[in-house]
Amino acid sequence: MAWPYEIRGAMPSDEDQLLSVAGHLNTVNLPNDREEIRGILDQAQKSFTGAIKDPRRREYVFVLVDTEAKRIVGTSMIIGQLGRRDAPYIYVDVFEEERYSATLDKHFRHTVLKIGYSYNGPTEIGGLIVRPEYRKKPERLGLLISYVRFLYIKLHRDLFRDELLAELLPPLEPDGTSHLWDAVGRRFTDMTYAEADRLSKKNKEFVKGLFPEGAIYATLLPQNAQDVIGKVGTQTKGVEKMLRRVGFRYAWRVDPFDGGPHFTAPTDEVSLVQRTREGVVAKLLPPEEAPKSRALVAHEPSEPPWFRCVETPWRPSGDAGVDLPRAAAEHLGIGEGAKVWVLPLE
Repeated sequence: MAWPYEIRGAMPSDEDQLLSVAGHLNTVNLPNDREEIRGILDQAQKSFTGAIKDPRRREYVFVLVDTEAKRIVGTSMIIGQLGRRDAPYIYVDVFEEERYSATLDKHFRHTVLKIGYSYNGPTEIGGLIVRPEYRKKPERLGLLISYVRFLYIKLHRDLFRDELLAELLPPLEPDGTSHLWDAVGRRFTDMTYAEADRLSKKNKEFVKGLFPEGAIYATLLPQNAQDVIGKVGTQTKGVEKMLRRVGFRYAWRVDPFDGGPHFTAPTDEVSLVQRTREGVVAKLLPPEEAPKSRALVAHEPSEPPWFRCVETPWRPSGDAGVDLPRAAAEHLGIGEGAKVWVLPLE
């Protein structure tokens, strides 16, 4: 019997299904566009196989599969590094400035925005989407497809940066309008939010060329634009809660297009990275011996999809041993003596 859900590396053959999943959010990392999805999957395949030699240019895409329905129901990704000479990491610092006049006895606190650039930035975790009908499942599928990225980072720690970044979506209008972009970005680029967001995935030169270098006082912006700066949209409140729980904090930086907050954490201080451990399968258990503790257990086969992972009961055995249900091991295609990576779940 197949294990009910599996997380694996994305493959080019996933194009149609991943495009369908992307349609539920349509973000810059996973746009609802067939040609771009095709390119993302090609890059993911070359990243998992090491065909892209520079780890900073790799982008790993994971898919969550309902094995009974043979359907991709979620996805997430890791971008090796934000910020290179040909594509800087662009952000807006948010800080407060206080002003006081003794003559008038008036005091003001202003929110100030200033664009910044980095050519040697962090690893980004992003692209998290779960189909709406699967979000309330008792298996907590959103957490699993999110957590797997941290397991993979620990598995290949040398490929990733010492800082992790997550960009969260701010409140947007139902039609996708960004009030901050309309108040600032559109005035300097004469582009819609959607046009600029899409172009920035491939080319960020227009931002550096057209955006003002000096500070912008948010006080001068319409109230609806001020209200979204650094705020988390309803659809990503759960992600914010998870990030804070594992060690991320708001960096007082936001996306230059929509004001969505940037959350960061030192890679080795993220609890999920710390908890992930390497092990060897010591014993395969029958159903009646299944332990109560559960974990994400991953294996890297030497053929596509290159990475496979399931959520399963488990128990430690000796110094580095791992006991697993026989059915879970068989689903992963492994047996006793196989090397696995384990992320215990609380």
